[in-house]
Amino acid sequence: MNPELDFVLKTIEGRDVHFVRLWFTDVLGAMKSFAVSPSEIEDACTDGMGFDGSCVSGFNPVFESDMLAFPDLSTFQVLPWRPSQDAVARMFCDIRTPDGAAFDGDPRQVLRRMVDKAAEAGYVFNVGPELEYYYFKDARAPEVLDRGGYFDLTSLDYASDLRRDTVLALEKMGIPIEYSHHESGPSQHEIDLRYTDALSMADAVMTYKLVVKEIALKHGVHASFMPKPLSDAPGNGMHVHQSLVDFEGNNLFYDSRDPSGCNLSETAKHYIAGLLKYAPEFCLITNQNVNSYKRLVDQREVGSCISWGHGNRSTLVRVPGYRPHRPDACRVELRSPDPAANPYLAFAVMLAAGLAGIEEGLPLPDPIEDRNFFACTREGAREGGCELLPFNLGEAVDRFEASNLMKRTLGEHIHSYLVRTKRAEWMDYLRHVSQWELDHYLAVL
Repeated sequence: MNPELDFVLKTIEGRDVHFVRLWFTDVLGAMKSFAVSPSEIEDACTDGMGFDGSCVSGFNPVFESDMLAFPDLSTFQVLPWRPSQDAVARMFCDIRTPDGAAFDGDPRQVLRRMVDKAAEAGYVFNVGPELEYYYFKDARAPEVLDRGGYFDLTSLDYASDLRRDTVLALEKMGIPIEYSHHESGPSQHEIDLRYTDALSMADAVMTYKLVVKEIALKHGVHASFMPKPLSDAPGNGMHVHQSLVDFEGNNLFYDSRDPSGCNLSETAKHYIAGLLKYAPEFCLITNQNVNSYKRLVDQREVGSCISWGHGNRSTLVRVPGYRPHRPDACRVELRSPDPAANPYLAFAVMLAAGLAGIEEGLPLPDPIEDRNFFACTREGAREGGCELLPFNLGEAVDRFEASNLMKRTLGEHIHSYLVRTKRAEWMDYLRHVSQWELDHYLAVL
């Protein structure tokens, strides 16, 4: 018997597991799940479990809707927030067509393809995201629980117990945590996942978001990863730290002989240049909703200028300098993504952009260390010669649609679906008359 399957079956028996949830995401990153009994696991691993793909956003139309979910045994975990008696476990799935081929619309397969491409070049892609979110009293209105600020550890940090329970639940599921703390906004929080390979991390991010919401629900509150839920407070980001290592774990971004003194290898410099070049084209993936751009256009939070630096947190890409002479600490941080993104697609397009920078030998522009882009208007940035990220979802769709790199990375199925769906979302938003417009215009026009 397959050793992984044997481990799963023994754990099911030993932990009194009566339900196994099979998880996957649609193209937009919404979690999908159905439960099977333990007696079905062997057949599921061999032949897959059938479902109607026409009911899943971005999958197949009704006339070719038969799909199969194949559990990834390496992702088996018992859910710690469920009762220990008649316990519940989960496994992530890869989606295939009835002929056994990988399904083009499966985001997990897109990331797997890019990870395999990197491996062919001798690279392992490691990522470590920082996900921010808000706690609200309920889902009906953004009413905060506290008025705490960054790193507060006082009575203002009302949600310490929620964060603690969330971290413990994640660690019980084998997801190591680096930091957890109160963020800058009132009732805003952040839990940082310890870096690992991109596919494992994408699974971990989906688990993380569900655990945060489940623990909040148990405490009678609502957790939201909405990019900009409050007009007068910081938005929620998902800064993504990333690096390439070889198969022995050596960091290929580090070079102590770097003549610039930055300890960056030529590989790292080309990789950063790729992120900078293609960021406007993959912005639709890392910032996929109308609301995402409320965060991006607020220059107090996110540097929308296509730039990079070291200590300068207002640049789009930053090279953290906490431990500049430790090879394992050398990495780059992309600061534009938000936690509403589908992590499988987001990590895939970042890796694609970085690899394109390496393959094309793109030169890295000079770092910008002495300019605060948070205090810079978009007009001022343009006058200073700085290219900007898309201003809104409509512009992001246009840049994404024209991108050959995005078409190659995501495939025709997902690329065309996102163009159609996100353009329709943008047009629907443009037709909507907001309360702001009524307040400003109804009485005076």
